[in-house]
Amino acid sequence: MSRPLKIMLVAAEASGDDLGAGLARALKARLGDDVSFVGVGGAKMAAEGVRSPFDIAELSVIGWLEGLRAYGAVKRRVADTAALAIAESPDAVVLIDSWGFTIRVAKAIRAARPHIPLIKYVGPQVWASRPGRAKTLAGTVDHLLALYAFDAPWFERHGLATTVVGSQALHIDLEQADPARFRASRGIAPDANLLLVLPGSRRSEIRLMTPVYEAAVARLKRLDPTLEVAVVAAGPVAGDVAGRVASWPFRIHLVQEAEKHDAMLAATVALATSGTVSSELAVAGVPMVIGYRFQPLSYAIMRPFFTGRYATLFNHAADEEIARELIQDDATPERFAAEVGRLLSDPEARRTQAIRQTEALDLMGRHGRHPSEIAADAVLRVIAAKASDA
Repeated sequence: MSRPLKIMLVAAEASGDDLGAGLARALKARLGDDVSFVGVGGAKMAAEGVRSPFDIAELSVIGWLEGLRAYGAVKRRVADTAALAIAESPDAVVLIDSWGFTIRVAKAIRAARPHIPLIKYVGPQVWASRPGRAKTLAGTVDHLLALYAFDAPWFERHGLATTVVGSQALHIDLEQADPARFRASRGIAPDANLLLVLPGSRRSEIRLMTPVYEAAVARLKRLDPTLEVAVVAAGPVAGDVAGRVASWPFRIHLVQEAEKHDAMLAATVALATSGTVSSELAVAGVPMVIGYRFQPLSYAIMRPFFTGRYATLFNHAADEEIARELIQDDATPERFAAEVGRLLSDPEARRTQAIRQTEALDLMGRHGRHPSEIAADAVLRVIAAKASDA
């Protein structure tokens, strides 16, 4: 009897931890006891049997200056992760999202153990910035698991075999979510306007965005004191979010990860930091305003590399600004309050935007098998192909 497969999964932030956990579940559903896992990840991957040697929260950074400050820690963790791969000699390594960290890990493993198949799960958004990364990735890994069909051509033209798996955010299960339960548990009237604020999942996002959102919500509350406000405290930054919003000078409802989908369905409008959560909100039918800020010097350095028109994935898929995006200098309390206030005061605008968001999700490949199942099949194919070549 052949030995069980050993697969290494590497994720460096909350969204990657979620993808890694889904992939581990799908592989276990295929192979049962004939698969084991090693790697780096967060709490969700740990629950599936991936015991991380360090806390990934220290790796969740974005922006050039932030990356420079964290460079020493990142370099050490790259070495630790590569050493784990060398010691464990897995049948494949799946490197999930987090470009800066995972590309360094991939190069380190390739140099030390060139026979180990390397699979990248989520490619860099080369359609939005720095298209040269597609060639870099093609020269480093064996296979790419891409989230969207519009990703694939960028990498395939450089010879990188690519499987389009779809996005888990388009397959969130809302069957058990209950908006009435959420409102009742908080004492929110069924007909009250509820603004759901999602400040992000990285520490840098929380630091930069929460003060702006606080000022925007304060403006909205002055205009409508009856407005209810809920704030999502996500994953590894939950404590940071809770600490910051505790000092806001008005009542808010803090939303834990387990009740996030209840809150989404209960929301009238959402104010969200750009990221995967925008797709989840669109699936839930919530009209939204999207924001993002970088450190000013980081933005000045990075701005020339931005080539895409939109930051939000469903806006990109539709090639139009369905959800208003307020980025950097536009991301002011005044602009946020105006755009959110427009939606709160206009039920028809909310309905129209929600419909258009849903239509854009269809362009992103919302229907079909679950992404984790497709990804698991692709990983096993890559392992089998590598074994047959040996």
